[in-house]
Amino acid sequence: MLSSVHSAVIIGLEASPVNVEVDIPSQGLPGWNMVGLLETAVKEAKDRVSSAIRNSGFQIINRKTIINLAPGHIKKSGVHFDLPIAVGLLAAWGIIKPDSAKHYLYAGELSLTGQLLPVAGSLLMTMLARDQKFKGIILPAENVAEAKMVGDVDVIGVNTLADIERFINSGEVPQLEHRKDTTPEYLSSLDFSEVRGQDAAKRGLEVACAGGHNVLLIGPPGTGKTMLAERLPTILPPLTHEEALEVTKIMSVHGLIGQQFRLNHERPFRAPHHSASYAGLVGGGHGIPKIGEISLAHNGVLFLDELSEFHRDVLEVLRQPLESGHVKISRSGASVTYPARFMLIAAMNPCRCGHFGHPRKPCICTVPQIRQYRSKISGPLIDRIDLHISVSPPTHLDLLEHRPSEASADIRGRVIEARRRQEERYKGAIACNAELKDRQFHEFCNIGRTEAAFLKEASERLSYSARALHRCIKIARTIADLEGCKEIKVRHLVEAVEYRSFDRHIV
Repeated sequence: MLSSVHSAVIIGLEASPVNVEVDIPSQGLPGWNMVGLLETAVKEAKDRVSSAIRNSGFQIINRKTIINLAPGHIKKSGVHFDLPIAVGLLAAWGIIKPDSAKHYLYAGELSLTGQLLPVAGSLLMTMLARDQKFKGIILPAENVAEAKMVGDVDVIGVNTLADIERFINSGEVPQLEHRKDTTPEYLSSLDFSEVRGQDAAKRGLEVACAGGHNVLLIGPPGTGKTMLAERLPTILPPLTHEEALEVTKIMSVHGLIGQQFRLNHERPFRAPHHSASYAGLVGGGHGIPKIGEISLAHNGVLFLDELSEFHRDVLEVLRQPLESGHVKISRSGASVTYPARFMLIAAMNPCRCGHFGHPRKPCICTVPQIRQYRSKISGPLIDRIDLHISVSPPTHLDLLEHRPSEASADIRGRVIEARRRQEERYKGAIACNAELKDRQFHEFCNIGRTEAAFLKEASERLSYSARALHRCIKIARTIADLEGCKEIKVRHLVEAVEYRSFDRHIV
């Protein structure tokens, strides 16, 4: 007997339909044969599915069985094919009704006992079920909260394979245990008020958040660079609904959504270790390329602490995503494009010993050693980082006095107001000043003669590239937005130039 049920494969951030066809011919030696360009995890489904069916109380028919996952030119990966394969077998054996089973999309991992385990990508597969006009989608119970975000499609959560048999044959909807949502609203335990001193660095980070600019924090060890970076999300504006859905899709593909899920409007913050590999940071791997840290930081912050300790080839791959806002990964098996529009926050010491520029500790590095240390970060990458902020050691008075420091909520209010001005100016074409392209740049970043003369002198003295010059004007545009000024003035450019002086902080 021949049966066919529906599932999906995740390619990038899209779900593509897959038909799971099961044929049991009348002749042939007993055994399973699975075809359809399958990766190892799908091939291993044979042993998991057979044990799950047997331990769920169903009798296995020991005959020649052919299982095809079509279309054959798309590589199939993921343990979520366990459930559609099991349902296809039960339908082919006549244990469940084939005509009823074919109206649903299935995804789920099976344990050897027949219990269903949660899978990644259920949000995208539910969207596919809605778009393909399926009657519904059948998923593990722990994926139901995530799948119900889609709406306009029935989501059936099940705990066991036996639950599916009862639902398909008799329409008995599984009764899931009701769990009270104990997930708290996002309340960060971090706040800028905990950072003593560093007023100049806080101002620079405020400018960066207001315009979505990239930042490099340079300073001796123990000055608070990591402390400042970790508190950056607390002053960023919340995600819009569309941005939150984009982030949720990425989390779903990566399997980061739990059972007690709610749409989160706080921006993601990713801080990979400096030993991260090329594939770990950008994405890749065998088969369908996996998502990397820069895409997990989409619409949020990517923090690279100890920037000079990262492998140079790993850092160089950031150059294209920083400009385009996406990364395209091509492999022999597939080519996918992941979104990667993030704020880069990097931190590093000014030299090998870390004390260059320290007011109290002498630096023991020679000038060639300092230059060699600086050369670990290429010029083109530094050019793409908008703000270079010097973080000096705080004084003992700063650390010991009880003068209250400005809280994150106050800074965030000014950042949100600046972003609101940008939203009104760009009318949805872009989100912030850092995303300005050439045509928009010339339209919204005009400067007067006095401002142009100042910028010409500064750029010649500091040897600005064309990119650095444009980024300096973008920073000035953001500073003007924070001030509520419609035009860019010299004072805005003066402060912007202060943030584009990496070489001065090094040698």
